[in-house]
Amino acid sequence: MKALITGATSGIGRDMAVILAKQGIDLVIASRDTKKMHQLARRLPVNVKIVTVDLSKEADCYRLYEETKNENIDILINNAGFGAFGPTWEVPLETELNMIDLNIRAVHILTKLFLQDFMAKDNGYILNVASSAGFLAGPLMSTYYATKSYVLRFTEAIHEELLREGSNVKISALCPGYVETGFDKRANVKHSIGGVSSKKVAKAGIDGMFRGDVVILPGILMKLTYVGEKFLTESLMLKAAYTAQSKKG
Repeated sequence: MKALITGATSGIGRDMAVILAKQGIDLVIASRDTKKMHQLARRLPVNVKIVTVDLSKEADCYRLYEETKNENIDILINNAGFGAFGPTWEVPLETELNMIDLNIRAVHILTKLFLQDFMAKDNGYILNVASSAGFLAGPLMSTYYATKSYVLRFTEAIHEELLREGSNVKISALCPGYVETGFDKRANVKHSIGGVSSKKVAKAGIDGMFRGDVVILPGILMKLTYVGEKFLTESLMLKAAYTAQSKKG
C-alpha cells in the first residue's frame, strides 16, 4: 500500500507517517518545508517520496495530484491546515482567505480527484483531518471553525454516498479536541487548555480510517463532549465556545 499525507512535517501528520511506515506502507509526503520532509524521510523504514508544495495555492493542489496520480495511491490523508485567533475584525483578511484556501479548497480538490480514482478501482481510504471545532460556531476563531465544519460535513456527505453506492472506498473525518502540536503558535494563541498527544490522535485516526468510521473522536472526553453538545441550545453553545476561546488570548 501507499499513502499520501499532506502537512506531514509536524504534529498529527508526522505521527501518522510514522505509524503507517511501521505498518510497511510506503509514503508520499507533501508540505512547504523540504528540509523537514527530508529529515522525516530518513527516519522512516519505507520508501518515501517528497513533494514540496504550498497547498493554499490552487495550482499546487493540482500539481500534487499530477505528480502522484500514477503512484498507485491507496490512502489520502488531508492533514494540512492552520487557524487564527482573535476577533474577526482584527484578523487580517489575507490570513483568513489563505486559511480557507488551505483548510477547505485544498481538501476539496484533493478529495475530489483521488475519490474519482478510488471509485474507478473500487478501493481506497480518505482521511480528512477536521476538528471538534467543526461541530459548532467558534467566536474568536470564527473562520477556522467554519472551515472545519465544511470539511466535516463534506466528508459525512460523501461517506453516505459511498454507502448507498455499495462502494469499497472509505472516507472518514478525524475530529480531535485540543491537540498538543505547534498549532497554537501559528494561530497566535498564547495558551490553551490541556490536550492529548498528537501520537494518540494520529493512532486513533489511522485505526478509525481502516475501520471505515465516518467520524473519529479520539478519547473518552471528546466522545462525551460530542454527545453533551446535542443537549445544549445554540445560544448556550455560542456562549460556552466564546468563554473557552477567550481563555486562549
